[in-house]
Amino acid sequence: MKSPLAAALVLALLAASGVQAVEQKKKPHPAPAAKAQAGKPAAKGKPAADAKAKPKPADSKTAQAKPADPKAADPKAAPPAAKPPASAPAVPDPAKAAVGAAAVGGAAAAVAAQPPVPLTRDEAIKRAEASLNSSPVMIADFVQIGGDGRRAEGKLYVHKVGRMRFEYAQPATMEVVSDGVQVAVRDRKLNTQDLYFINQTPLKFLLNEKVDLQKDVKLVDVVIDDAGASISIEDKATFGGTSKIKLIFDSKTFDLKQWQVSDPQGYETLVSLFNIDRSSAPDANLFKIDKGSLLDFR
Repeated sequence: MKSPLAAALVLALLAASGVQAVEQKKKPHPAPAAKAQAGKPAAKGKPAADAKAKPKPADSKTAQAKPADPKAADPKAAPPAAKPPASAPAVPDPAKAAVGAAAVGGAAAAVAAQPPVPLTRDEAIKRAEASLNSSPVMIADFVQIGGDGRRAEGKLYVHKVGRMRFEYAQPATMEVVSDGVQVAVRDRKLNTQDLYFINQTPLKFLLNEKVDLQKDVKLVDVVIDDAGASISIEDKATFGGTSKIKLIFDSKTFDLKQWQVSDPQGYETLVSLFNIDRSSAPDANLFKIDKGSLLDFR
């Protein structure tokens, strides 16, 4: 679309060319009838002025060619700008539209450039508790790295209140099962089983019907970064002394994705969760403990 300035220039050029055409028409040319009368004697009984009066049609054409508006004869005068009809929509100014678009784009870029507001300590704790309390059941794959660097993996089953099972894949021979009261540590290869009270285990608070981190445990530290949020706690009631636990939550979903346990002897165990399913309830038989005669109850 042409700008108003360009349109005005085009209209001015058209007006100037129209004036030149009018000027050329204004120069009188001798009419053929007049030339013919000039070589003949004047008719009898008619004055000579009658012969000069015949070229009037040519003069009338010239008069018709004159512009009605005397300002149009001036090649420097710009024609008045045409006004759009009342019903026609207003034509936006391209320059103003470009400035407006740049302003909107700049505002959007400024909003996009602003970093997300980091979570506060209390907000991170609330989101962690909401995630832990979102479902009473969970099935997940896990990978465990022990304090000696050994790697093991398997399946984790949780059914609140109090029931949990770590089922290790081969070549590992261990199983850890909680029935809500006791925790059994089994060795399938050696056919042994050690029993502990659930209150002696470091992760007992995760099996409560409703997890309340500020009441159930001692909060030590809360760290929030791009990787997520980590909540460090202490439990002095675990078997053998004080255990330190770090819960690591995903930055987007705030699902519990890892935990790290430092036992009273200082050995660290890291457990990472994958393929978390919070909608399927595990089989209740997975949480049964067989209390045979070879069991060692601690």
